[in-house]
Formats: sequence, C-alpha cells, structure tokens
Amino acid sequence: MQRATAEKTALELLVHGVGGATPEKMLGDPRTVRVTGDDTAAVYRRTDDADAERRPEDYREKPVPEAYVWSGLTSGNGARALWLLLVPFMVANLAHWMRPSARGHSGIVRTYGVLVRLVGLTLTVLLVAAACEVALDLTAWQCAGTPTCAAERAWLGFLSPEVSGGGWWSVPGRRLALAALVPAALTGLLWYLSHRTWSAYESVQPYPHQEDQPDEQHHSALSRPGFWYGRPFVARLRAAHTAAGLLTVAAAVASAAARHDRESGGPALLDVTGRALEGVLAAGGLIVVYAVCRRSRKDKVVDGHLDRLVVTVLPLASLALLALCLVYAAWDRPDWISTGRLPGDQTFGGIALVQGLLVVALAVVAWLLYRSAPLASTALRGLGGPSVAMLACALGGVMSGGVAQRVGDWLDRGATPGDPDAALPGPPVLLTWQASAIPLLLVVVLLLVLVFIARTLRRRRREQARVERDYAGERPEESRTRRIAGARARAALTDSAPVLIGCVAAITLLLGAGALVGAWTTGEVPGVAAAGAPGFIGGAAQTAQALGSWLIGFGFILFVTWGRRAYRDASARRTIGILWDVGTFWPRAAHPFAPPCYAERAVPDLTWRMATWTQRHEGRLVISGHSQGSVLAAAAVWQLSPEVRRGVGLLTYGSPLQRLYGRWFPAHFGPAALTALHREVDCWRNLHRPTDPIGGPIGLEGECGPAVDHPALKDPLAYGRTQACPLPAPILGHSDYQADPAFDEEREELLQRLRPPAAQGLGAVPSQPGPDPEETQGSSGRSSG
Repeated sequence: MQRATAEKTALELLVHGVGGATPEKMLGDPRTVRVTGDDTAAVYRRTDDADAERRPEDYREKPVPEAYVWSGLTSGNGARALWLLLVPFMVANLAHWMRPSARGHSGIVRTYGVLVRLVGLTLTVLLVAAACEVALDLTAWQCAGTPTCAAERAWLGFLSPEVSGGGWWSVPGRRLALAALVPAALTGLLWYLSHRTWSAYESVQPYPHQEDQPDEQHHSALSRPGFWYGRPFVARLRAAHTAAGLLTVAAAVASAAARHDRESGGPALLDVTGRALEGVLAAGGLIVVYAVCRRSRKDKVVDGHLDRLVVTVLPLASLALLALCLVYAAWDRPDWISTGRLPGDQTFGGIALVQGLLVVALAVVAWLLYRSAPLASTALRGLGGPSVAMLACALGGVMSGGVAQRVGDWLDRGATPGDPDAALPGPPVLLTWQASAIPLLLVVVLLLVLVFIARTLRRRRREQARVERDYAGERPEESRTRRIAGARARAALTDSAPVLIGCVAAITLLLGAGALVGAWTTGEVPGVAAAGAPGFIGGAAQTAQALGSWLIGFGFILFVTWGRRAYRDASARRTIGILWDVGTFWPRAAHPFAPPCYAERAVPDLTWRMATWTQRHEGRLVISGHSQGSVLAAAAVWQLSPEVRRGVGLLTYGSPLQRLYGRWFPAHFGPAALTALHREVDCWRNLHRPTDPIGGPIGLEGECGPAVDHPALKDPLAYGRTQACPLPAPILGHSDYQADPAFDEEREELLQRLRPPAAQGLGAVPSQPGPDPEETQGSSGRSSG
C-alpha cells in the first residue's frame, strides 16, 4: 500500500460496544476533554489532542483518537431499568425488523408490517386487561364482595356492603368505576413515558441528505434519509395504543353493568344505554385497528407531518368514552350483587386466540417472503420474526398471568384456584391452564439445554486438536488446551440460538393452543377438570397446576426484583444495559411503549461528526467500532453522502454485523447490503476471534486484500509462558481487541490507504427542509429516561 500523496491530519473515531465504556479507558489517558455533545452522549479527546488540527505536523505519523461514548443513552440511569417490565413490547418490536429479504413484493412486505403491529396492539390490550383483572375482578368484584375477604383488609372495608353497612361505594358498579382508575392510570403512565422518550429520541434531526441523490443508490433501508427519524409515526402509534388501553378499561366496566341490565330486566333506559355504549366501544376498537394498520413508517424522506387529528383526538375521545362508561356503571342498581367472576375467560381467551392466529399468519407471510429471495444464512429460514413474536406473546402471558395469580393467592390466603372451599373464585380459568403448561415447557427447554451441553462437549473435544495445531511448537498442557477449546466451543453456542428459539416458540404455540382448548371445553381449572381421571393423570394435573401457578408468579416477581436491584446496584444496571443495547437498536416500529431507540440519537451523532470533520479539515478518517459499536458505525457510514463515504475507512472488531444482524435481520444487513457498504467505503477490515461468542467474520471478498476479514486472531496471544508473556496470557474472548498487534497493523494500513477526499465531496453540508419547528420544539436529544 502506498501512502496518500497529501499529508492531512488523520482521525480515528472509536465507538464502544455493549456494556458501555469511559472515555478515559477508550483513549488510554486519565485526562480527557469533551469535544462536542452533552452529558448523555458525546465525543471526547485526550486533553493533549484537543487542538490537534492546529498542529498537523505533530500527527503526520499517527491518527488523532476520538471516543464516542453513548452508554448514557441506554444504561446510564437506574430508573431506566424499570423498562424491563415492558420487555414483551421490545421483543415484538424486534420481530418487525426480522422480516426476510425480498424484492418486488411490496404488498407482502406491508402485510408483514401490519401483522406485527397488530401483535403489538394485542400486547397492549393484554397488559391493560391484566390490570383490569387485578383491580376490577379480583379486588373490587370478588374480594370486596366477599365479607370474609374484605373484613381482613381494612383498606377494602368501605367497598364492602357488609363491612361498610351499605355505604355509597359498596354498590358493585361504583366499586368497578373506582377500581377502573388503576388500569386507566397505568395507561396514562405508559403514554407519559412514551411521550417523554419520544421528545428526546425520535426528535433528533438526522444528517441532511442531498436532494438530488437517487434512492437507487441506497442498498439498505438504513441509508435512507428518514430511517432514523420516527417522530410522526411513533406519535400516531402511541395515540392508537393509548386509545386501545382506555377502551379496554371502558369495556371492562361497561360490559359488566350492561350484562346485569340485560339479565335483570331493569329500566329500559339503562339497557339501551348499555347496548349503545357497547356499540360505540366496538366502533372505537375498529377505529384503533384501522389507525394501526393504515400507515407504516416513511423512511425515504424525513417525515415531518404530525397527524394531529389522530395524535390528539383519538386518545381524548377514548378518555371521554371511558368517563361515560364510568358514569353509566356507577348508576344506582339496588339489586346488583357481585358473585362469581367477571367475564375474564372470554377476554383473555379472545386475546390468546387472536395472538395465535396473527403469529400463524405472520409465519405464512414470512415464508412467502423467504421463498421469493432465499438466503441460506437467514435464521430459521425466514421464520425468525414469527418465532420472536410468539415469544413476545408468551412473555406478555407470563407477566399478565403472573400478577393475576399472585394477587389472587394473596387475597385468598393461598387457596388453590377452583377449590370449592376457596373464598374467592380466583383468576380466570384460562390463566390457570396457561400456568399449568409452564412446567412442560420448562422440561422441553431443559432437554434442549442438555442437548446443547452434549454438543458443546463434543465440539470441545474436536477443538482440542485444532488448538494444538494453532499453537504448534508449544509444549502441550492438557488443562490449558481444554480451557481454550472450551472457550471456543461455548462461543459457538451463539450459532445454535435459532434452533433453541424456534423450538421454544413452536412448543409455546402448541401448549398455548392446548390451554385455550382445555379452558373453553371444560370450564374448570386443570386439577378439577382431571378429578375423574385415573390417579396418575389426576395427580399430574394437580401438580402441574400448583407448580405452574407458583412458577408464573415467580417469573413476574423475578422481573420486578431484577429491575429493583438494577436501580440500586451499578453492576446489575450495566448488565441490564447490555440487554437494552442489543434490544433497542431498532426504531419503534411495532410498539410505541417499547424502550426507546438509542440509535436514533447515536447514528445522527456519528454521521454529523464524520461529515462536518471531513468538510472542515479534509483529512483521513477511520471509524473504529467494537461489538454493537460496529453496528452503529456501519449505520452511520450508510447515512453519509457517497462522496464522503468513499473517503472513510471502516475498522470493525468483535462485530455481530453478519453473525447476528445478518442472520436475524436479513432485509437490512443481508449479503447485498453489506457488499454494497464494502464497495462504497474506501476500505473495510474486520477482526474476529474463534473464542468470541458475539463477533464473527463478515465473509465478503474485496479490494482490501483477499477479503474483508483478517484471519482469525489467536486467543490467547501466547499458549504458555514466554519472554514477552512471563505470566499466563488470558483468554480475551469478546474484549480487548486492541491488545492484539494485528489491531494496530490494520488501523495503520487503513490510514495509509485512505486517499484525500474529492473536492466536490467537501462542500458545505447540504441543507434539507426539516419538519415544522413547532413540531420539533424541545428536541435537544438529551436522554429522558
């Protein structure tokens, strides 16, 4: 390689990966200064390099290192760990971006997006329905209507007819109206959190693209001007989901009162009012579904149109309808007595049925897309999205069923659901059937884990021979060889994740269908339904019911305690931050209540920094990304104009671009997109290790030597003790790629290869009309938690 003819300052922009990092560690200097950015995400330099551009003669033989620190966007705030409770929404959002790659099937692609958005809508309804089950059915209807249960809890006394002596709030309809404030407040809290993060993340202006740049040049949707600006779409989706939550609460209250009015033969006015409200609620539900299905994200342009009719009118109209339903339910009905359960079985059964049908339809659509352009590397042959959507529904079921089971046990002093001696009827039968299926699912998962363990042990034995070949000439040591081979074998487990996820999703779908059929055909909990069966079957059913009820409650408690621990423990907060780094890279396209997309701030930050620095200094630039940072780096390079992109070198290490993103998100990180990226940047080199469980090779041929990938790095660097390594060298795995001499060699080759950017590519940053300033007011880009 020949050095570029012009001696210009070279910049190396470092981007850290999952888990976060400090600028001092990234730059190897305790004295750093912030160059640009804020307390949430910023670019740092060493103090001695702050004015490097004014002293180019000092940097002719070395680059100016900069560190982009974005950990504050994900794990910087302990309160943000509470988003862990909304992990089903995040998983559903991932399913949207997992569609298979396809060309010329825009109608099927739109259908895929609509189905995923409908799955997300059912998750919102499920969460609010679970809150209604706890507040309205178990507490206000069952416990407050049972003298023994209400008498043991002073805070429920004013709702009980016997304890309060027939007080004003003891009427069932008024109890339900008061309890409905709990799920309504939960819906309002979700709206508030989504609106707060929406104002900070989705409001960041992307780098302006040239207006005359044809879309055909964009080989990946990530390069489109509006991909990282989802403000209008998330606002519409948030309004629809908020309305869905409020309508769910209204339906829970109004349906109970309307059922009483129809069955009791009360005043005709109340009967007509109830039927009218039910009709309006049904129409409102159809409007919400239409609003969710009507329009998808626009990313070919920066969408600045905020549909205020939907964003404002739909939630307010739903809130007004909820108020009418509360007034209707609170009307005096002297003969109304709360007995049995509210119609929760029909509600949860309908949600489960709709979710199952949506997942099956999604699988059919995904298979059609995959068949149109099959890629052998695609996870689960295109069924990764439907599998993940099924897991999102399962997580939602565990959380909703868990809270209902635990509250039911607490109110009924631990009585078994369906027991004739129990004081309360308990949660809906379907939730108990679903809980009883959990032990069988765990048995299947355990068997799969045992299979993977056996495969890992066999692979470790094979790797031992490879380790001896890789370190030929070294004195063999069995324990050392076994540790290295074990690290390689465990790292390969990542490639088996599709099998595990696909099997769990399929078993979950089958068990969910079985639970639904069992609940609807018997109308009894599993233990009671199997009471007349042979001893073994009846005992197994009762055991599964008891164990499943405990497990589903334990699963919900685990979510809560993990989030609480993350609020107090910095190490746990970093662990949860890693989950968010991986799960919240993508914009909110299927669920507005999912954790916010940090890349909508990080990618514009990196793009603006590279474009403006290249414009001002006309120097060489290498963006160096580790792990998830390599994904951010690639996304930022895609956003650059073609002229600037040709003057940028890309260095990735421990990168999941192909191993994870290419397999699970083939429509955006498939071979065609990565090949186009490699062709359009000046040069791209990738480092990887066989012991790395996350990063891997890219697998592209190119002009930078025989391929993008450097040959697999040795890990550890030395097998035994040497003059250079007198102590045993550690097995680094996914960390500290800079410790390998190949890192400095590849970086130097990239800097030498980069030619001075073309003059036409260094003009002023192109301008583009942005959204209405009034609509983007307050979009400082600062994290809001």
